[in-house]
Amino acid sequence: MRDYRRCLARSKNVACCLCLASGLLTFVFAPQALAQPRKATKTAAAVFPPALPGGKLVVTEQSDDFLKPPDSLAANVAIAKTAPTVDFLYYPGQDYAGNPWSNWGDSLAVNGKYYASIGNHLALGGKNTGEHGSGTAFVYEYDPAQKTFRQLADVAKTLALPAGHYTPGKIHGRLDLGSDGWIYFSTHRGSTTVTSDANHYLGDWIMRCDPKSASSEVVAQAPVPKHCIPCSVLDPQRMIFYGGTAPGSASDDAGIQFFAYDVKNRRRLYAGADGPARYMIFASSTGCIYYTPGKEGAIVPLVKFDPSHIAAPVKIDATLGLRAATQETPQGRVYTVSSGSKTSAAEIFEFNTKTERVENLGPAAVGVNNYITSIDADPTGRFLYYVPGAHGGSEKDGSAVVQFDVHKKSRKVIAFLHPHFKDKFGATLSGTFSSAIDPQGDKLYITWNINRTGGKVWDCCGLTVIHIPTSERQ
Repeated sequence: MRDYRRCLARSKNVACCLCLASGLLTFVFAPQALAQPRKATKTAAAVFPPALPGGKLVVTEQSDDFLKPPDSLAANVAIAKTAPTVDFLYYPGQDYAGNPWSNWGDSLAVNGKYYASIGNHLALGGKNTGEHGSGTAFVYEYDPAQKTFRQLADVAKTLALPAGHYTPGKIHGRLDLGSDGWIYFSTHRGSTTVTSDANHYLGDWIMRCDPKSASSEVVAQAPVPKHCIPCSVLDPQRMIFYGGTAPGSASDDAGIQFFAYDVKNRRRLYAGADGPARYMIFASSTGCIYYTPGKEGAIVPLVKFDPSHIAAPVKIDATLGLRAATQETPQGRVYTVSSGSKTSAAEIFEFNTKTERVENLGPAAVGVNNYITSIDADPTGRFLYYVPGAHGGSEKDGSAVVQFDVHKKSRKVIAFLHPHFKDKFGATLSGTFSSAIDPQGDKLYITWNINRTGGKVWDCCGLTVIHIPTSERQ
């Protein structure tokens, strides 16, 4: 139990942590949705589907509570002067207890819509599978004007595999829009014990879905045989899908692989050892990929893959931490954040895609949480947005939504969303792997892992749309 709690506090192996958690959780079904606002308690049951009071699909909140800091806030962190307006709603499709329902892959805001993924963290052979023993993940489109969701992909239905076959319970990589108008993504296991020959496992999938038709299809299975794909990014112009893998079996000593796959011509361009564990830098201006081999956010030298010369990645003279990264800004910069640990703080780095020079901009944390798995740059390239405490515990810092000014190298919290949503709706916003800033820079979308029971692990996913006041982004 002690190891499990330590894992939840800050895990470097999220899959193992959630699989361990699955053996400790018991979800209780109830026939009705939540009818009244309440505070979550340690004895509360997780009700499915999650619901807002009065049958509402969305609530819109604006409160001075969003500007009230917790005791954990560091002395040198600023607080916004104007509270944002926040839309809050639960994702559809969570009609039964997952293992648990969760988000693991980064999201996308484009063309006036927001695209995100959630999964049930199940797979054949896993624990607590019950009636819903098959893993699946969904891709949703959210329309902020209508405040409605539309499902674009159901992984299990698209794969349509025979009974007894492994199906993935997570999308762990990014969602990326290709120049062909399709959204590309990869799948990942919901349990480390199910990617086996017994469950007919050949390897995970590259998939895509079409926002116009709401259809989805397989692009490729097993670009690296018998490996999952927890890390990805798409070059939308060259239509090259880049992945970092995880072996399906503990007996596979190949380790993390890096691959490049041509999704237009459906062929693998490259695959090799010492790949990226969780994230890559994509330089859209050059098409080059950079990553830290086999390291999850550790501050180590980068390697570079140049698609104009298909060969093994080469080490460059640049050192940074890379647990998450922004897209390239108009100034030719990509911003990354290291993982942080008990002995070192998470730090933000600026990477110049033209000179390949690195600058350390300083600490990312605003309180006790360091782990950050999604970071977004606004369209001006000046402000970064992120939430510390990705793998649970973000509420210890008030579920702080942070704005980082790259010119001043300063941190400002634009909203503390906890305990407001817990007190009013019974929803503790416990962390995120999925956020995106609107191309206009006025809205920040965050897909949360939400705890409604007061226990150690979240049970469902919800969305907040934070309308950033103009005065806080000038």
